[in-house]
Amino acid sequence: MSRFVDTLLTTAGSSTRGINTGEPKAPHRSTWGEVHERARRMAGALLASGLAAQSAVAVLAGEPILIAPAVQAVWLAGGSVTMLHQPTPRTDLALWAQDTVAVLDMIGSTLVLLGSPFEALGPMLTEHGIRFLLLTDLVNGEPLAEPVAADGDAPALLQLTSGSTADPKAVRITHDNLIANIESMAEAAALNPEQDTMVSWLPLFHDMGMVGFLTVPMTLGIELVKVTPVEFLSGPLLWPALISKYQGTITAAPNFAYAMVGRRMAGVDEDDAYDLSRLRIALNGAEPIDVAAVENFTRAGARFRMPPECVLAAYGMAEATLAVSFAPLFTGLSIDTIDTEQLEQHAKAVPVDPADASENAAATRSFSLLGPPLPGLEVDVVDEAGTTLGEREVGELRVRGRAVTPGYLTMQGPKDTQNDEGWLATGDLGYLIGDQVVVCGRRKDVIIMGGRNIYPTDIERAALSVNGVRAGNAVAVRLEAGTRRERFAVVVESTMAGDQDAERLLDKQIAARVMDAVGARPVGVFIVGPGSLPKTPSGKLRRAAAGEWVSARLAERASS
Repeated sequence: MSRFVDTLLTTAGSSTRGINTGEPKAPHRSTWGEVHERARRMAGALLASGLAAQSAVAVLAGEPILIAPAVQAVWLAGGSVTMLHQPTPRTDLALWAQDTVAVLDMIGSTLVLLGSPFEALGPMLTEHGIRFLLLTDLVNGEPLAEPVAADGDAPALLQLTSGSTADPKAVRITHDNLIANIESMAEAAALNPEQDTMVSWLPLFHDMGMVGFLTVPMTLGIELVKVTPVEFLSGPLLWPALISKYQGTITAAPNFAYAMVGRRMAGVDEDDAYDLSRLRIALNGAEPIDVAAVENFTRAGARFRMPPECVLAAYGMAEATLAVSFAPLFTGLSIDTIDTEQLEQHAKAVPVDPADASENAAATRSFSLLGPPLPGLEVDVVDEAGTTLGEREVGELRVRGRAVTPGYLTMQGPKDTQNDEGWLATGDLGYLIGDQVVVCGRRKDVIIMGGRNIYPTDIERAALSVNGVRAGNAVAVRLEAGTRRERFAVVVESTMAGDQDAERLLDKQIAARVMDAVGARPVGVFIVGPGSLPKTPSGKLRRAAAGEWVSARLAERASS
């Protein structure tokens, strides 16, 4: 039996904590023991249906109260879980079905567990030869007497990456990977199952939602308040309302959510509308972290007694199960301000006094300190030749340790992730300050102009500072990468899209602000309506897809 499953069983038999779902319309609470009893019945039904040990089982459901026992049931039955990317009202279902078939073929799955609100997709799955079972039917199964034994190196979670589902890749996370990362996160975050309450709306098909805000509390017996992304986006102030109602101590979100909710909380009239005083961890694992968004969030939260020190900057990736590093608890956001020229031309992070930075913003860059690696993990930095670099030298970050995946599943077959020494190359550029990790950006996204490495996040932050640009909805794209004519463009979302006069003014302001920030002018600024930017299912901007769109628009302009 794996230590991961052993811990689940211990929690189920002893914990009185549980999961709260159904907010805001129909709140319902189940203890983790009750979730486990449902999981036993579902696991029994899975085995009765012919599920073999170590089978890959896909799950397509939106309701956390259904997903929690379903994924545990798969683990009890000796299988691995893959959370499928969910179609939205704007999804082309024919394309989604095609991509889903490709994913299932890649992971070797012949079974989908289907739950609300996606039951109506059953006939479409059948048309493509995909077997499915309804989660509501599985709960009537005969309870499983004993879990099916699984080794520590058996796959527990096949986590789809955040890239395009048309070119899928799954991270193979083993039972040992899971328990190692869960235990190291528990230590670094000082998790207390008897006192902590976790509040989350993050999607369960994303690693932060699935591992951080379902598997961790279910395994360790921590109280969880879980709503869906749809419920959050329908009313973003539901998030602080739930933290207040349940006296939440731990939450997490990406940059755009902190920006959005910070603005909305600032517009609330009543000072006692929320009580955020018990919040001790508000985790942000975006790379890089949007400092302005976090500062606005903490400023707005201060009215509601939220301690600003609760902000916890982190570095993570599915390839390390979830978390790589956490900043020290209750230290807030720590910023490293460095010389732009040294960074862009010499790949060195030379510190600058923040007091001097305000005199010439373009001459400095600021990055968040993301803390030391979690227990059981190591991080180093190497150059393009693989030579280990020293402190404050910028190169590619590598990770090694018990939580690091042994490999991917791809359309071309399995692929190892580690070299002979166990190091995984992250694709992220960054540096170390002592043992603290700093991330500058993705290697593949860096724009090279005149011998300078320009980071797209710097361009995006400049664009987002212009009034009229939607928070978190600006993307800088690299054009003609690797050529002497390498350039970049900016695409932003705005409610002003379609108003030609407003667009012209916005175009000029964005171009000027970007020029001031990075000393280079975009070849074009494109203004699109809300919801137009291509994003991954987890909400991250897809720079490559945006780049393809921009290239097509520029070609149209050139031919007209």
